[in-house]
Amino acid sequence: MGATAAATDDLFLLVYCELRRLAAAYLRQERPSLTLQPTALVHEAYLQLSSGKRPPWADRGHFMATAAIAMRQVLAQYARRRKAAKRTPGIAVVAIDGDTFRPMLWDYDVLDQALARLEGEAPELCRVVEARYFVGMSVEETAEHLKVSPRTVKRHWMIAKAWLNRELA
Repeated sequence: MGATAAATDDLFLLVYCELRRLAAAYLRQERPSLTLQPTALVHEAYLQLSSGKRPPWADRGHFMATAAIAMRQVLAQYARRRKAAKRTPGIAVVAIDGDTFRPMLWDYDVLDQALARLEGEAPELCRVVEARYFVGMSVEETAEHLKVSPRTVKRHWMIAKAWLNRELA
């Protein structure tokens, strides 16, 4: 096992409970018919994180943000599989209003595609969405993680929410 793999394993063990809490929060927003459990979602994300070459994690926040993205990708993959199997959308509750998200029904696959487009157009906005929504960081934590001012985070958060509302409407 290489140094990066060992570091990933160590970091994963340190934040496992927090990752499981995030996974449970994501899954509470899903349809009750989804059979994926928080532990399975965390483990699927871990498999994505531990496969292939990954750069060393800069800090705990960097690891959590990357793990949250991996969980989002796992949920998007499940949504795609459900749609293919049932020919119906996999619906999830996604919040996009105010400083916190309000419940709205969106397809995780559609959300994932919208975030991929946002990544291409404005990666800095995408990083703020990932940190604030998927990791649950505060404005101050996000600013520290991204090495920008809290004012910049607030501005990017406002722009990203407006962009996602337009894209997902």
